[in-house]
Amino acid sequence: MEIPAPLRLRVDRDALVSNWQAMDRMSGTAACGAAVKANGYGLGATLVAQTLAGAGCRDFFVANWAEALALAPLGLTLSVLHGLRAEDMAAAMAGFARPVLSTPEQVARWREGGGGACDVMVDTGINRLGVSVQAVADGLLDGLAIETLISHLACADEDVPMNARQQAAFAGLKGRTRARRMSLANSAGIGLGADYHFDLTRPGLALYGGIPRPDMAGPLRQVARPEAQILQRRLVPAGETVGYNATWTAPADTEVAILNLGYADGYRRALSGLGAARADGVVLPVLGRVSMDLVAVDVTARPDLAEGDWLAMDYDLAAASAASGVSQYELLTGLGQRFARG
Repeated sequence: MEIPAPLRLRVDRDALVSNWQAMDRMSGTAACGAAVKANGYGLGATLVAQTLAGAGCRDFFVANWAEALALAPLGLTLSVLHGLRAEDMAAAMAGFARPVLSTPEQVARWREGGGGACDVMVDTGINRLGVSVQAVADGLLDGLAIETLISHLACADEDVPMNARQQAAFAGLKGRTRARRMSLANSAGIGLGADYHFDLTRPGLALYGGIPRPDMAGPLRQVARPEAQILQRRLVPAGETVGYNATWTAPADTEVAILNLGYADGYRRALSGLGAARADGVVLPVLGRVSMDLVAVDVTARPDLAEGDWLAMDYDLAAASAASGVSQYELLTGLGQRFARG
Protein backbone atom coordinates (compact mmCIF):
# COMPACT_ATOMS: atom_id res chain seq x y z
CA MET A 1 0.00 0.00 0.00
CA GLU A 2 1.39 3.39 -0.98
CA ILE A 3 0.71 6.21 1.46
CA PRO A 4 1.05 9.76 0.08
CA ALA A 5 3.90 11.67 1.72
CA PRO A 6 2.82 14.20 4.34
CA LEU A 7 5.35 16.76 3.08
CA ARG A 8 6.57 17.89 -0.32
CA LEU A 9 9.88 19.40 -1.35
CA ARG A 10 9.45 21.19 -4.64
CA VAL A 11 12.70 21.32 -6.58
CA ASP A 12 12.76 24.00 -9.27
CA ARG A 13 14.81 22.26 -11.95
CA ASP A 14 14.90 25.36 -14.13
CA ALA A 15 16.39 27.35 -11.24
CA LEU A 16 18.90 24.56 -10.58
CA VAL A 17 20.03 24.64 -14.21
CA SER A 18 20.11 28.43 -14.23
CA ASN A 19 22.32 28.46 -11.13
CA TRP A 20 24.74 25.94 -12.65
CA GLN A 21 24.89 27.94 -15.86
CA ALA A 22 25.65 31.09 -13.84
CA MET A 23 28.50 29.29 -12.07
CA ASP A 24 29.71 27.92 -15.41
CA ARG A 25 29.83 31.43 -16.88
CA MET A 26 31.64 32.78 -13.83
CA SER A 27 34.16 29.92 -14.09
CA GLY A 28 35.43 31.35 -17.37
CA THR A 29 37.58 28.87 -19.28
CA ALA A 30 37.45 26.32 -16.44
CA ALA A 31 34.99 23.44 -16.63
CA CYS A 32 32.23 23.65 -14.03
CA GLY A 33 31.36 20.54 -12.04
CA ALA A 34 28.83 20.00 -9.26
CA ALA A 35 28.97 18.83 -5.66
CA VAL A 36 26.03 16.46 -5.17
CA LYS A 37 27.10 15.01 -1.82
CA ALA A 38 24.70 14.77 1.15
CA ASN A 39 21.90 13.60 -1.18
CA GLY A 40 22.32 16.58 -3.48
CA TYR A 41 22.49 18.96 -0.50
CA GLY A 42 19.19 17.53 0.67
CA LEU A 43 17.27 17.92 -2.60
CA GLY A 44 17.79 14.40 -3.95
CA ALA A 45 21.09 13.41 -5.54
CA THR A 46 19.64 11.48 -8.46
CA LEU A 47 17.23 14.27 -9.37
CA VAL A 48 19.99 16.89 -9.13
CA ALA A 49 22.62 14.89 -11.01
CA GLN A 50 20.26 13.95 -13.84
CA THR A 51 19.13 17.55 -14.21
CA LEU A 52 22.63 18.99 -14.26
CA ALA A 53 23.99 16.29 -16.57
CA GLY A 54 21.23 17.22 -18.99
CA ALA A 55 22.40 20.84 -18.79
CA GLY A 56 25.97 19.89 -19.68
CA CYS A 57 27.69 19.25 -16.35
CA ARG A 58 30.28 16.48 -16.66
CA ASP A 59 32.01 16.24 -13.25
CA PHE A 60 30.21 15.28 -10.05
CA PHE A 61 31.52 15.06 -6.48
CA VAL A 62 30.14 12.95 -3.63
CA ALA A 63 31.38 12.39 -0.10
CA ASN A 64 31.58 8.61 0.19
CA TRP A 65 31.30 5.39 -1.75
CA ALA A 66 27.70 4.69 -0.75
CA GLU A 67 26.73 8.00 -2.33
CA ALA A 68 28.71 7.09 -5.45
CA LEU A 69 27.07 3.67 -5.68
CA ALA A 70 23.61 5.25 -5.50
CA LEU A 71 24.45 7.37 -8.55
CA ALA A 72 26.34 4.67 -10.45
CA PRO A 73 23.36 3.69 -12.66
CA LEU A 74 23.44 7.19 -14.18
CA GLY A 75 26.86 6.52 -15.74
CA LEU A 76 28.31 9.88 -14.67
CA THR A 77 31.89 10.86 -13.92
CA LEU A 78 32.01 10.70 -10.12
CA SER A 79 34.75 11.56 -7.63
CA VAL A 80 34.61 10.41 -4.01
CA LEU A 81 35.95 13.19 -1.81
CA HIS A 82 36.49 11.13 1.35
CA GLY A 83 39.11 8.99 -0.31
CA LEU A 84 39.84 5.32 -0.02
CA ARG A 85 39.55 3.23 3.14
CA ALA A 86 40.60 -0.39 3.01
CA GLU A 87 36.88 -1.22 3.12
CA ASP A 88 36.33 0.83 -0.05
CA MET A 89 38.79 -0.97 -2.32
CA ALA A 90 36.28 -3.35 -3.89
CA ALA A 91 33.96 -0.48 -4.76
CA ALA A 92 36.81 1.67 -6.06
CA MET A 93 38.13 -1.11 -8.27
CA ALA A 94 34.66 -1.58 -9.76
CA GLY A 95 35.30 1.60 -11.69
CA PHE A 96 32.06 3.54 -11.24
CA ALA A 97 33.87 6.40 -9.46
CA ARG A 98 37.36 7.72 -8.80
CA PRO A 99 38.81 8.00 -5.31
CA VAL A 100 40.16 11.36 -4.19
CA LEU A 101 43.25 10.09 -2.38
CA SER A 102 44.16 12.22 0.63
CA THR A 103 46.81 10.41 2.71
CA PRO A 104 50.11 8.62 1.98
CA GLU A 105 48.43 5.43 3.19
CA GLN A 106 45.66 5.83 0.64
CA VAL A 107 48.19 6.50 -2.11
CA ALA A 108 50.04 3.29 -1.15
CA ARG A 109 46.78 1.32 -0.95
CA TRP A 110 45.81 2.47 -4.45
CA ARG A 111 49.21 1.66 -5.91
CA GLU A 112 49.43 -1.76 -4.27
CA GLY A 113 45.88 -2.60 -5.31
CA GLY A 114 46.62 -1.88 -8.94
CA GLY A 115 44.34 1.13 -9.13
CA GLY A 116 44.25 3.27 -12.25
CA ALA A 117 42.99 6.83 -12.67
CA CYS A 118 42.43 8.73 -9.43
CA ASP A 119 42.12 12.22 -8.04
CA VAL A 120 44.26 13.56 -5.19
CA MET A 121 43.47 16.10 -2.47
CA VAL A 122 46.27 18.42 -1.39
CA ASP A 123 46.02 20.38 1.86
CA THR A 124 46.97 24.01 1.25
CA GLY A 125 45.92 25.26 4.68
CA ILE A 126 42.44 24.14 5.69
CA ASN A 127 43.93 21.25 7.69
CA ARG A 128 41.18 18.77 6.97
CA LEU A 129 41.82 16.15 4.29
CA GLY A 130 44.81 16.10 1.97
CA VAL A 131 48.44 15.23 1.50
CA SER A 132 50.90 18.01 2.20
CA VAL A 133 52.34 20.31 -0.43
CA GLN A 134 55.79 19.19 0.71
CA ALA A 135 54.91 15.52 0.20
CA VAL A 136 53.88 16.29 -3.37
CA ALA A 137 57.13 18.16 -3.93
CA ASP A 138 59.03 15.18 -2.49
CA GLY A 139 57.51 12.84 -5.07
CA LEU A 140 54.71 11.09 -3.15
CA LEU A 141 52.48 11.17 -6.23
CA ASP A 142 55.10 10.32 -8.83
CA GLY A 143 53.78 7.87 -11.41
CA LEU A 144 50.14 8.08 -10.33
CA ALA A 145 47.56 8.46 -13.09
CA ILE A 146 45.96 11.58 -11.62
CA GLU A 147 42.93 12.99 -13.35
CA THR A 148 42.41 15.98 -11.04
CA LEU A 149 44.62 17.49 -8.36
CA ILE A 150 42.26 19.09 -5.84
CA SER A 151 42.54 21.47 -2.91
CA HIS A 152 39.92 23.28 -0.85
CA LEU A 153 39.67 26.89 0.32
CA ALA A 154 39.06 27.55 4.01
CA CYS A 155 37.72 31.10 3.86
CA ALA A 156 36.49 31.75 0.33
CA ASP A 157 33.33 33.40 1.67
CA GLU A 158 35.50 36.09 3.28
CA ASP A 159 38.06 38.49 1.83
CA VAL A 160 41.08 37.46 3.87
CA PRO A 161 44.80 37.01 3.09
CA MET A 162 44.52 33.23 3.58
CA ASN A 163 42.75 32.91 0.23
CA ALA A 164 45.74 34.25 -1.69
CA ARG A 165 48.14 32.10 0.34
CA GLN A 166 46.20 28.96 -0.51
CA GLN A 167 45.94 29.93 -4.17
CA ALA A 168 49.68 30.53 -4.38
CA ALA A 169 50.50 27.23 -2.67
CA PHE A 170 48.24 25.35 -5.06
CA ALA A 171 49.47 27.20 -8.14
CA GLY A 172 53.01 26.23 -7.14
CA LEU A 173 52.12 22.59 -7.81
CA LYS A 174 51.58 23.14 -11.54
CA GLY A 175 53.73 20.67 -13.42
CA ARG A 176 54.82 18.85 -10.23
CA THR A 177 52.52 15.87 -10.90
CA ARG A 178 50.99 14.10 -13.88
CA ALA A 179 47.57 15.53 -13.06
CA ARG A 180 45.55 16.38 -16.15
CA ARG A 181 43.59 19.08 -14.32
CA MET A 182 43.72 21.21 -11.17
CA SER A 183 40.70 22.25 -9.09
CA LEU A 184 40.52 24.66 -6.14
CA ALA A 185 37.32 26.74 -6.17
CA ASN A 186 34.05 25.87 -4.48
CA SER A 187 31.00 28.15 -4.92
CA ALA A 188 32.51 31.05 -3.02
CA GLY A 189 35.92 30.42 -4.57
CA ILE A 190 34.45 30.96 -8.02
CA GLY A 191 33.57 34.47 -6.88
CA LEU A 192 37.20 35.21 -5.98
CA GLY A 193 38.13 35.49 -9.64
CA ALA A 194 39.96 33.80 -12.48
CA ASP A 195 43.17 33.10 -10.51
CA TYR A 196 41.17 30.65 -8.38
CA HIS A 197 39.42 28.77 -11.20
CA PHE A 198 42.30 26.65 -12.57
CA ASP A 199 40.87 23.90 -14.82
CA LEU A 200 37.75 22.79 -12.94
CA THR A 201 35.45 24.42 -10.38
CA ARG A 202 33.29 22.53 -7.88
CA PRO A 203 30.23 24.60 -6.89
CA GLY A 204 27.86 23.25 -4.28
CA LEU A 205 25.81 25.74 -2.24
CA ALA A 206 25.28 28.18 -5.12
CA LEU A 207 23.69 25.48 -7.28
CA TYR A 208 20.94 25.02 -4.72
CA GLY A 209 20.11 28.69 -4.31
CA GLY A 210 22.44 29.54 -1.44
CA ILE A 211 24.41 32.79 -1.54
CA PRO A 212 28.08 31.93 -0.91
CA ARG A 213 29.28 35.56 -0.98
CA PRO A 214 27.17 38.75 -0.90
CA ASP A 215 28.57 39.81 -4.27
CA MET A 216 27.26 36.61 -5.90
CA ALA A 217 23.58 37.04 -5.05
CA GLY A 218 22.44 38.55 -8.35
CA PRO A 219 22.17 35.57 -10.72
CA LEU A 220 21.20 32.89 -8.19
CA ARG A 221 17.63 31.63 -7.81
CA GLN A 222 15.84 29.73 -5.05
CA VAL A 223 15.62 26.00 -5.83
CA ALA A 224 14.08 24.27 -2.79
CA ARG A 225 10.54 25.02 -1.64
CA PRO A 226 9.22 22.92 1.26
CA GLU A 227 5.44 22.49 1.33
CA ALA A 228 3.37 21.32 4.30
CA GLN A 229 -0.25 20.30 4.66
CA ILE A 230 -2.71 21.90 7.04
CA LEU A 231 -3.77 19.36 9.66
CA GLN A 232 -6.17 21.63 11.53
CA ARG A 233 -7.48 25.19 11.41
CA ARG A 234 -8.55 26.73 14.69
CA LEU A 235 -9.54 30.05 16.23
CA VAL A 236 -7.26 31.07 19.10
CA PRO A 237 -9.05 33.62 21.29
CA ALA A 238 -7.28 36.79 22.39
CA GLY A 239 -5.08 36.14 25.42
CA GLU A 240 -4.55 32.43 24.75
CA THR A 241 -1.21 30.94 23.77
CA VAL A 242 0.08 28.57 21.09
CA GLY A 243 2.67 25.84 21.36
CA TYR A 244 5.30 24.70 23.82
CA ASN A 245 6.27 27.06 26.62
CA ALA A 246 3.46 29.43 25.59
CA THR A 247 5.90 31.77 23.85
CA TRP A 248 3.21 33.43 21.69
CA THR A 249 0.05 35.00 23.02
CA ALA A 250 -2.77 36.01 20.70
CA PRO A 251 -3.13 39.81 20.79
CA ALA A 252 -6.59 39.40 19.27
CA ASP A 253 -8.74 36.53 18.07
CA THR A 254 -6.45 34.80 15.56
CA GLU A 255 -7.05 32.15 12.91
CA VAL A 256 -4.26 29.57 13.19
CA ALA A 257 -3.32 26.65 10.94
CA ILE A 258 -1.34 23.73 12.34
CA LEU A 259 1.02 22.35 9.70
CA ASN A 260 2.44 18.86 9.30
CA LEU A 261 6.05 20.05 9.65
CA GLY A 262 8.63 20.38 12.40
CA TYR A 263 12.28 20.26 13.33
CA ALA A 264 12.38 16.49 12.75
CA ASP A 265 11.86 17.42 9.09
CA GLY A 266 14.64 19.99 9.15
CA TYR A 267 12.40 23.02 9.66
CA ARG A 268 14.59 24.36 12.40
CA ARG A 269 13.48 25.30 15.90
CA ALA A 270 15.55 28.45 15.39
CA LEU A 271 12.79 29.62 13.00
CA SER A 272 10.28 29.75 15.89
CA GLY A 273 8.49 33.09 15.66
CA LEU A 274 10.70 34.06 12.70
CA GLY A 275 9.68 31.85 9.78
CA ALA A 276 6.63 32.08 7.59
CA ALA A 277 4.54 30.27 5.03
CA ARG A 278 3.17 31.85 1.87
CA ALA A 279 -0.11 31.46 0.04
CA ASP A 280 -0.35 33.26 -3.32
CA GLY A 281 2.10 35.86 -2.10
CA VAL A 282 0.42 36.39 1.27
CA VAL A 283 2.88 36.00 4.16
CA LEU A 284 1.61 33.79 6.98
CA PRO A 285 3.92 34.16 10.03
CA VAL A 286 5.03 31.24 12.17
CA LEU A 287 3.55 31.54 15.67
CA GLY A 288 5.35 30.31 18.77
CA ARG A 289 7.72 27.36 18.97
CA VAL A 290 8.44 25.02 16.09
CA SER A 291 7.97 21.56 17.60
CA MET A 292 9.23 18.17 16.41
CA ASP A 293 6.44 17.49 13.91
CA LEU A 294 4.17 20.54 13.96
CA VAL A 295 4.28 24.28 13.37
CA ALA A 296 1.56 26.93 13.72
CA VAL A 297 1.04 29.81 11.30
CA ASP A 298 -1.30 32.80 11.30
CA VAL A 299 -3.87 32.35 8.52
CA THR A 300 -6.18 35.20 9.51
CA ALA A 301 -5.45 36.85 6.14
CA ARG A 302 -6.60 33.74 4.25
CA PRO A 303 -10.06 32.69 5.42
CA ASP A 304 -10.30 30.28 2.48
CA LEU A 305 -7.54 27.97 3.72
CA ALA A 306 -8.74 24.74 5.30
CA GLU A 307 -7.69 21.32 6.55
CA GLY A 308 -5.92 19.40 3.79
CA ASP A 309 -4.66 22.47 1.92
CA TRP A 310 -0.96 22.82 1.23
CA LEU A 311 1.21 25.82 2.11
CA ALA A 312 4.66 26.67 0.78
CA MET A 313 7.19 27.61 3.44
CA ASP A 314 9.16 30.80 2.92
CA TYR A 315 12.60 29.23 2.53
CA ASP A 316 14.87 31.80 0.94
CA LEU A 317 18.18 30.46 2.23
CA ALA A 318 20.06 33.70 2.82
CA ALA A 319 17.10 35.35 4.54
CA ALA A 320 16.29 32.29 6.66
CA SER A 321 19.94 31.96 7.65
CA ALA A 322 20.18 35.61 8.66
CA ALA A 323 16.97 35.39 10.68
CA SER A 324 17.74 32.12 12.46
CA GLY A 325 21.54 32.07 12.74
CA VAL A 326 21.56 28.63 11.08
CA SER A 327 23.91 28.26 8.11
CA GLN A 328 22.47 27.98 4.62
CA TYR A 329 24.17 24.58 4.30
CA GLU A 330 22.36 23.23 7.36
CA LEU A 331 19.02 24.60 6.21
CA LEU A 332 19.40 22.57 3.02
CA THR A 333 21.06 19.36 4.11
CA GLY A 334 18.86 19.00 7.19
CA LEU A 335 15.66 18.61 5.17
CA GLY A 336 14.30 15.24 6.28
CA GLN A 337 13.21 12.03 4.62
CA ARG A 338 9.48 12.60 5.14
CA PHE A 339 9.48 14.97 2.16
CA ALA A 340 8.47 13.65 -1.24
CA ARG A 341 11.06 15.23 -3.52
CA GLY A 342 10.27 16.32 -7.01
